[in-house]
Amino acid sequence: MRARTVTRALFILYCVEAGVLLVMAPWSPAWDTSIFRLPGTTLQELLLHVGVRSAISGFGLVHLVWAAHDLELWLSQGRADPDATT
Repeated sequence: MRARTVTRALFILYCVEAGVLLVMAPWSPAWDTSIFRLPGTTLQELLLHVGVRSAISGFGLVHLVWAAHDLELWLSQGRADPDATT
């Protein structure tokens, strides 16, 4: 495999993993537990606010859309681009 192919595959994998984590983590019970371990009630209240949780999940959705876009682009160029083949 060429370095470009490996780099592209790793980037897509990163975007999927980060996206899933960022979408799901703010709504999990583990989020609440770990937030209560932080010092200061202001920071705790901020990170437990629905708007902040939604913003984090939205950032995760951006990662998932980016991964889907790059994967679609990679697959569509795979046949035409001789550099993308193994």
